[in-house]
Amino acid sequence: MALNGAYRNGNSHRGSFKVDRPSHAASNLRSSSFKARPSIRRSTSASFGSNSNKDGDGVPGRVRVAVRLRPRNAEEQVADADFADCVELQPELKRLKLRKNNWDSDTYEFDEVLTESASQKRVYEVVAKPVVESVLEGYNGTVMAYGQTGTGKTFTLGRLGDEDMSDRGIMVRAMEDILADVSHEADSVSVSYLQLYMETLQDLLDPANDNIPFVEDPKTGDVSVPGATVVEIRNQSSFLEILRLGEAHRFAANTKLNTESSRSHAILMVQVKRSVVREEVLSGEEGEPSELGRPFRPLIRKSKLVVVDLAGSERIHKSGSEGHLLEEAKSINLSLTALGKCINALAENSAHVPIRDSKLTRLLRDSFGGSARTSLIVTIGPSPRHRGETASTILFGQRAMKVENMLKIKEEFDYRSLSRKLEVQLDKLIAENERQQKAFEDEVEKIHLEAQNRISEAERNFADALEETKKCQMDYMDTVKKLEEKLVLNQSKIDHENSVRDNWSGQGGYVSAAEEVEVKKLLENEVNLRKAAEEEVSRLRHQLELNRQPNVGEESDVTRLTKVLEDEARQKKELEEEVIILRSQLSQLTLEAEQMRRCLDRGGADSGFSAYDTPTSPFRHSQLKETKSGHKPPVATLFEQVGLQKILSLLDSEDASVRIHAVKVLANLAAEESNQKRIVEAGGLISLLMLLRSYEDETVRRVAAGAIANLAMNEANQERIMAEGGISLLSLTANAAEDPQTLRMVAGAIANLCGNEKLQTKLRSEGGLKALLGMVRCGHPDVLSQVARGVANFAKCESRASSHGMSSGRSLLIEDGALPWIIQNANNEVAPIRRHIELALCHLAQHEVNAKEMISGGALWELIRISRDCSREDIRNLARRTLTSSPVFRSEMRRLRIEC
Repeated sequence: MALNGAYRNGNSHRGSFKVDRPSHAASNLRSSSFKARPSIRRSTSASFGSNSNKDGDGVPGRVRVAVRLRPRNAEEQVADADFADCVELQPELKRLKLRKNNWDSDTYEFDEVLTESASQKRVYEVVAKPVVESVLEGYNGTVMAYGQTGTGKTFTLGRLGDEDMSDRGIMVRAMEDILADVSHEADSVSVSYLQLYMETLQDLLDPANDNIPFVEDPKTGDVSVPGATVVEIRNQSSFLEILRLGEAHRFAANTKLNTESSRSHAILMVQVKRSVVREEVLSGEEGEPSELGRPFRPLIRKSKLVVVDLAGSERIHKSGSEGHLLEEAKSINLSLTALGKCINALAENSAHVPIRDSKLTRLLRDSFGGSARTSLIVTIGPSPRHRGETASTILFGQRAMKVENMLKIKEEFDYRSLSRKLEVQLDKLIAENERQQKAFEDEVEKIHLEAQNRISEAERNFADALEETKKCQMDYMDTVKKLEEKLVLNQSKIDHENSVRDNWSGQGGYVSAAEEVEVKKLLENEVNLRKAAEEEVSRLRHQLELNRQPNVGEESDVTRLTKVLEDEARQKKELEEEVIILRSQLSQLTLEAEQMRRCLDRGGADSGFSAYDTPTSPFRHSQLKETKSGHKPPVATLFEQVGLQKILSLLDSEDASVRIHAVKVLANLAAEESNQKRIVEAGGLISLLMLLRSYEDETVRRVAAGAIANLAMNEANQERIMAEGGISLLSLTANAAEDPQTLRMVAGAIANLCGNEKLQTKLRSEGGLKALLGMVRCGHPDVLSQVARGVANFAKCESRASSHGMSSGRSLLIEDGALPWIIQNANNEVAPIRRHIELALCHLAQHEVNAKEMISGGALWELIRISRDCSREDIRNLARRTLTSSPVFRSEMRRLRIEC
């Protein structure tokens, strides 16, 4: 036995819900009696997890109760091996049967009935998630676990999930949802972690704080613990550290019933504060909405989530408690008894509810009969040795279902937020006013300086103008004086000239005749030279115009020669295209003749596909090999003669027939593995994908899909096809096409991609798997054969990933709804379809996660048929190994009395 008062190790693990509990037949039981659930006051306006009306004073909400059964532990499997469980669950009817004896039992109804195989995620979603959603909406909420010691209360609530994320308990999952919904800028989340030990409230985050007092509001009756440590939560990792610290400080002890029995009630309080802005309408004088604006009223919505892990009730003669452990057990049982009395009083509408009998009931005052949305999970064990404790736990849950709370939202006017907002606005207005005042003063100073500068400049200009005026007046006087002097002088000169002219006229003066003749000759010479220059200019202009006129004959010759050259170039290009087409046709005819000859030589042997895991292309009809005479196949000869770039260039030809023949030649070249690398490097893959994207011609798309299927036989090309968006184009083509041959080519390409383990997730996310399964609508045997091959490839890759530990979930094929079609065609009359489907079923069955769905879908019978009647020995052996190695299949076959 552990020392009294030992601290719990934060990494210790108590009961686990992963033990396989053997089933016990109960066919010999008589019809059990049925105890109907007592009449419960229900409120149609507030069901568990529904959105409540926030405008009223409150809405009624009943306490919701779920029951969870713990599987048998190792001790019970040995001690109770010859006894049936004391309870029988009917989860689909939400009922529980408690056996009185081998022939009689009592039946009880609960809001949820969770079997021993229920996952932690489902327990959280049906029990705690609606409460968490209500807390995020502004209501208080409580999630509480009640039950006998060792039935899994701490596992349900406080499991951290360090080893297995799926084992995370309600506390961890609730904080994940809260942190995902709140705003880290405007909202806040804080946590306190307490334990009620021996009627003393202690702080799990600060062990020195071991006697925290209660504070009760005299008006509302709300109970708070202001002395507790409060930690603000920003991320999930910090919350997990708080839980580890609290679990390390919680009291636990070793008893006969539980090696890690909690000796205190653990209480996790999560305070959520959210900022809410509510719009208000201002009314005018006549009651109409005011045009001044629509103010917003800041509110703080405070809510609280309380998660209570109650210590387990125990009977002293069973737990073996003695000494201080006995005192602890008495304290635990007294507090639980007080809680039961309060719930009985509330359920019976008693006038007096003994809230103050225990600190536990005072802490949970708001949870039962208060304003919180409460969810209770009662945990029970299957052992018939503890039937009395199980019955007491069930009756506690039944009484709790009668308690009804009045849910209310707690909203407060956010004075601090409004004050901070107004202070910020005031600071902004003061700063803006200061800036405007400063700008105004600067503007006034600037205007004053400009005015002074203008006055000074005007004064200077006036002084300069006055000086200039004086100067002009002086100059004017001087000018007048000079003009008067000149006038006098000129007058004297005129008088003198007149006197001279009079004297000369009297003497009889004349001009020389020789001088006059000389002047006339010079004038004539100048006129002649000017005429000669004008004539020369006219002649040169005429010559220039003649040179500029085009030669009509030469221009027509040049035009005719240009046209002839263009016609010859066009004819040459057409001849080259015809030569390539003829060569392509010749190569195809030669190839068909070679195939016919080989078929005749073999005597008409079957040319069907090989095993599904062989990279088979639906477009490849035969392997292009050199003949015995050493000559290369016609397609390879065409490849060498014409050139890959020339063939790729013809894909863009305007002539549809040329384009179709070029695609066919490229598809035949892609069927040869030695050519695939060159085709991809030269851009052939991208060209084929462009044809799928841009052309609506059915033949082009069919042949292009076949060429892509040939290239998809290579693993490196498969990754390149996915990187270039090929799976999306193939999916679009599959959804749009109706021609069976086109669908066969597309299905073959996707089937080859399904054989690559690295591409499975991306293949599904980009719609490839859905497109493959969607092509079964065609119903053509060739298309169905390719679809079955792709399904088999996909199932084989999933089986390989599961065996290597790379995948643990169920098959993506089953998630996409392929299982009914697989089972329907498992015995198809077409041999390739049947063979691929049989292999797909065997590989799906190798993953244990798929076994239950395959059994419910009828796949077990097909596997049994395959193991007995399949024509291929390797498939028969694979089916037998799968059936014998799976515990689920073996159990079902034993139940059906079938031997493999």
